Amino acid sequence: MHQRARTSCSVFLAGALLLGGYAGASAEPLIPGLDTGSASSSGSSDGPLVPEAPRLKSVDNFRDVGGTGAGYAAANGKRVNRGVVYRSNIVDPDDADLATLTSLGVQVVYDLRGPSEIEKAPDRLPPGVTYRNIPILGGNIEEEASGLRTPDEARALAQRVYRTFVTGASERAAIGQLLTELAHTDGRQIFHCEMGKDRTGWVSATLLGLAGVSRETIMSDFLLSNEYAAASIKARRDAIVARYGEEAAKIFDPIFGVEAGFLEAGLAQMDQSYGSVEKYLTDGLGLSDDTVSKLRAKLVD
Repeated sequence: MHQRARTSCSVFLAGALLLGGYAGASAEPLIPGLDTGSASSSGSSDGPLVPEAPRLKSVDNFRDVGGTGAGYAAANGKRVNRGVVYRSNIVDPDDADLATLTSLGVQVVYDLRGPSEIEKAPDRLPPGVTYRNIPILGGNIEEEASGLRTPDEARALAQRVYRTFVTGASERAAIGQLLTELAHTDGRQIFHCEMGKDRTGWVSATLLGLAGVSRETIMSDFLLSNEYAAASIKARRDAIVARYGEEAAKIFDPIFGVEAGFLEAGLAQMDQSYGSVEKYLTDGLGLSDDTVSKLRAKLVD
């Protein structure tokens, strides 16, 4: 591959894989902290029954932040509430999945993508849903990607993106705005990016951390993106091999999905910079104590 072609390929693929989309679905595995014995219970022991988040073939990484069954184990013996906040990849459902989404009664959808991403693939939402665009860009991907030559360099780029969720001023401002709106908005809400794995994965990990979910369970939830989209990850890789060759695909193997090291990099930066998720929310993201309390109450009764 010539130098110019290799460089343009690096820029395109890194941006697409860290801030891009794919589709597909696979069965959800059992993960630590998740009680699967009650398929229709809510996260609260005395709350109303909450149906499981539906599996959507055309919106493959759509899932409940609270998990499945009784919900993820949270602090003080409680469970994360389900049926409150959902996470997703791009919300562009087929007709059948649109009907399913409509039945959930979602009030607000937060799109974390940038303008160029939205222009290429706008959301398709149920009637009456409020759409909010709060871009979280994760640094200058194109500039950093221009020199990628190895899988380790692609992996390191992803880790830098996750650290930027903690250190970047614009990223912190956007995440703070999103969490503030989640806290103060009634009804069911969805937040999503293109793939539902990086920007969305970080926000979900932050929410679960606030709820008191263990780091082990948070990591397992983060890695579920690889399970939900296994078939389409393979399809995307195959398409890149066909267009750019096996050599290019190998460079980007680490970021077709997600790796534990990505989230670990962000969490380590959070611990180093702020010491706790609560301090990250207040000192880093600028959330008021009242907003943090409302957000926690939304997640755990």
